[in-house]
Amino acid sequence: MLYPFSALLARMKYITRWSLMYASRPESLSEHTTDTAHIAHILCLIAQAYTQTPCRPEVVAVAALYHDASEIITGDMPTPVKYKNEALRKAYKALEAESASAMCKLLPAELETAMTPYVTGTILTPEEKRLLKAADRLSAIVKCMEEGNAGNREFQAALHQQQQALLEMACPEADWFVQYCLPCYAQTLDALTNNEIFHP
Repeated sequence: MLYPFSALLARMKYITRWSLMYASRPESLSEHTTDTAHIAHILCLIAQAYTQTPCRPEVVAVAALYHDASEIITGDMPTPVKYKNEALRKAYKALEAESASAMCKLLPAELETAMTPYVTGTILTPEEKRLLKAADRLSAIVKCMEEGNAGNREFQAALHQQQQALLEMACPEADWFVQYCLPCYAQTLDALTNNEIFHP
């Protein structure tokens, strides 16, 4: 018997995000997932170092790798549609949950039991879910910034919306990231590497 779970996950690279908008460089679901996972891991380390928020960086990072896995089946639903009203939001959440469950059943029973909490996010505490959601928004902000830096004005409104949503989360770890890390995303490679670490 074959188990297609991993092969299905590999198809994240074929799913394009921001499908209603013109992008100077399309972003795949796979790219977004990777960016979110590493930002989530860093936010957890920030939490441990500066806000003393209890969290498990490795668990959150792994959950982040699967946080949008259901979109392999559902596709990337545009935000204006997904959150148009409460009925649509609930229906889409139910579809996501059903898709996640169906995906995990593509593994043998022993692995399904271990994998399901990561794909569904149920392994996370409320604080860890907050950090993952903040990382998800930060990944979107980075994409909007990249498009703006490329001269594409299409993402301006989305950037403001994501910034406002992040602000409303009142997440001190994300605030730290915004102050000390986010500005670097607008720098060139030469600027990023022009310091004593790279040039002793």
